Amino acid sequence: MLDFAIFAVTFVIILVGAVLYLYPSSRRASGIPGLNPTDEKDGNLQDIINKGSLHEFLVSLHQEFGSVASFWFGGRPVVSLGSVKPLQQHINPNHTTDSFETMLKSLLGYQAGMSGGGNESVMRKKLYESAINNSLKSNFSVVLKVVEELVGKWRSFPEAQHIPLCAHLLGLALKTVTQLGLGEHFRDDAKVISFRKNHDAIWSEIGKGYMDGSLQKSSSRKAHYDTALSEMESMLLSVLKDRKAQRKQAVFVDTLLQSSLTEQQIKEDCMVFTLAGCVITANLCIWALHFLSTSEEVQDKLYQELEDVLGSDPVSLDKIPQLRYCQQVLNETVRTAKLTPVAARLQEVEGKVDQHVIPKETLVIYALGVVLQDPDTWSTPYRFEPDRFEEESARKSFCLLGFSGNQTCPELRFAYTVATVLVSTLVRQLKLHQLQGQVAEVRSELVSTPKEETWITVSSRRS
Repeated sequence: MLDFAIFAVTFVIILVGAVLYLYPSSRRASGIPGLNPTDEKDGNLQDIINKGSLHEFLVSLHQEFGSVASFWFGGRPVVSLGSVKPLQQHINPNHTTDSFETMLKSLLGYQAGMSGGGNESVMRKKLYESAINNSLKSNFSVVLKVVEELVGKWRSFPEAQHIPLCAHLLGLALKTVTQLGLGEHFRDDAKVISFRKNHDAIWSEIGKGYMDGSLQKSSSRKAHYDTALSEMESMLLSVLKDRKAQRKQAVFVDTLLQSSLTEQQIKEDCMVFTLAGCVITANLCIWALHFLSTSEEVQDKLYQELEDVLGSDPVSLDKIPQLRYCQQVLNETVRTAKLTPVAARLQEVEGKVDQHVIPKETLVIYALGVVLQDPDTWSTPYRFEPDRFEEESARKSFCLLGFSGNQTCPELRFAYTVATVLVSTLVRQLKLHQLQGQVAEVRSELVSTPKEETWITVSSRRS
């Protein structure tokens, strides 16, 4: 099986390092409480490694020093915000680029989108979002078809058969992202398998070995990674050439081709969308079905909403906003699983949080995984309770964290649409059951994924 979420702690650390490299930080002391560097050269790097992940390190950091805390990456200070209040106060005008996109591009060796004026960045961001939205509108039937094929397959299984969520839902994500991103070329399973092979190789090495140089030391690993990246880029350029000649306007890449972006910029945006889109979509679907399998009550309530809103009709794009409880289920999935536990923003101008001054060009980390399970913001924070999002305060906090509203990353919006189609199709036909004794542990990295394969069984809703 493709281990699509191999994000070792070094990956997340390198993301931080990449941003710090791109935007040199001020060396002025912030005066914010936190850890002193344990090593003159590496700062608190070893402390992060000892905790096992950046998220676990931030949990410990905020427990000791409060909601605004600092630590050191190399010789540079980093500020972390670990509750809703300081996040609300934080002034950061850098909304022109997405932190995930910026850091991912830097690791891939891309520089486009990191230079140019603010207006250019805003226009490119809007174009990227528009390309995703247009593709969903034009190809919603493709999403329905891929989901119905998967649900039909599950319906054919004996009730006792164990279904591996990670394997099946990664396949779902790969099919929807490639077809809506790059076109009908990927209706061919052989093309998807080839894409999957390179996707695996890139994600399993990106960021890995950068701290200790192990990737450079292993000629076989370096050659494998370089070959996969080269093959992926060649495939994207081939798609660009074909779609440009056909002058179609149906999928993500077509919208970009109608713009003034260069071929290099289009290739980079396609790389980011297909790589990140697969990871985020797969994990949202995995966690949503896992949590649904743990609660028959939530499944029944969701089933009733689906019957009331959709009747016997399949879900449609215009009906999705009416599925409010389904939205609550997905919101609670993101919150409980800490789907993206860390985000980062550059302090482009001097800012202030409480009494603390944050110097210009300081990297500010949003410890989202900490905030998403803060008992001061969420009652019973470790329980899966979609009903909490009936409260306006919960919805506001979620929006503030960037998981809903205008600041939601476009890949997550895409994932919500695919997950809604999956859940609405599946729950009306089947009941999901958790395997007895199975515990799905979260591996909190850049995108949270189960530490091991997660299994469920299903039974017919209408026996």
